[in-house]
Amino acid sequence: MNALPVQGWFDVADAMREAGADGSTRVVVLRAEGKGFNAGVDIKEVQRIEGFGGLLGANRGCFDAFKAIYECPVPVISAVNGFCLGGGVGLVGNSDVIIASDDAYFGVPEVDRGALGAATHLARLVPHHMLRAMYYSARTVTAQRLAELGSVDQVVPRAELDDAAFAFAARIAAKDTRVIRAAKEALNGIDPIDVNRSYRFEQGFTFELNLAGVADEHRDEFVATGSTLET
Repeated sequence: MNALPVQGWFDVADAMREAGADGSTRVVVLRAEGKGFNAGVDIKEVQRIEGFGGLLGANRGCFDAFKAIYECPVPVISAVNGFCLGGGVGLVGNSDVIIASDDAYFGVPEVDRGALGAATHLARLVPHHMLRAMYYSARTVTAQRLAELGSVDQVVPRAELDDAAFAFAARIAAKDTRVIRAAKEALNGIDPIDVNRSYRFEQGFTFELNLAGVADEHRDEFVATGSTLET
C-alpha cells in the first residue's frame, strides 16, 4: 500500500514548494503509481521508532505536506486511483481539483488507529453530518458519491485517469498564469476555515491520546492484524 514514511511527507512538501517557486509552473498534478493513491502514514514505521519520534515526525510531515499543497501558488490537481485514506484525504482535501478513477474510494480510519486528524480535509469533501458519520464509523465513500456531492470534478475509468487529469491541467495552463496565481491566492483568502490551524487543533488530540497510552494500543493492534477498511 502507498503509505508514506515520515520522510515521504516532507518530500511531498518540498516538491510542492519547489514547483510553486518556479515561475514557469502553471499547474501541478499530484498522482500515484500502484493499487491506490495513498494510505496515509506508515504506521509500521511509526511503531518501530522508539519514543514519540515516529509520531512527531509523521505529524509534522503531514502538516508540512498538507500546508504546502494548500499554499502552492498554482492550482493542484489530485488524480486519485484506488484507495485514498487518512493522510491521503489530507492531500486531496487541500488540493484545488479532484479527478478520480471509478474504483477510487476515500475514508479517514483514524479512530481505528487511536488518532485524530484529516477531518479538516474531509470536511472539504462531504457535508457536515456525513463527515461525522464517516469519522465515527471509519466508513468510506466512493468517488461516484463525491462527484454527486460536487467535490470530485470527474470520475473516469482507471485507464483514462492520467489523460483526464492532464487534460484539465492543460486547460488551466492555457490561461494567463498571473491571473490564475492571483485567483489561487484570492480563493484561499476567502476560505471560511483556516485549514492549517484547524488541522493543528486536531493533532493536539492525537498527542493527548498518545500520552494517555491509548493510541499505542490501537497502532500495535493494526500492525499485528494488518486491518483494512471496508467500503
